[in-house]
Amino acid sequence: MMKTVQMTIDEVLLTQVDTLVEALGTNRSAFMREALESALKQRQVKVLEEQHRAGYERQPLTPDEFDIWQEEQVWGSTP
Repeated sequence: MMKTVQMTIDEVLLTQVDTLVEALGTNRSAFMREALESALKQRQVKVLEEQHRAGYERQPLTPDEFDIWQEEQVWGSTP
């Protein structure tokens, strides 16, 4: 279900959007929906990255934590 919303936008930005919308062969609404979805996804990635960083700050890697996998990283060797 779609809802109609009203928004205020700077004239220069609106002109840029209209130019791009025309070049893309779409319309303002579709463009704005896509832009908002992209912004929400980018925000979610930032949140997850921050959680990841904070987790490593709380529990840092130990120097030998991944040593067990060292031999698995060898490429091109034959058994």
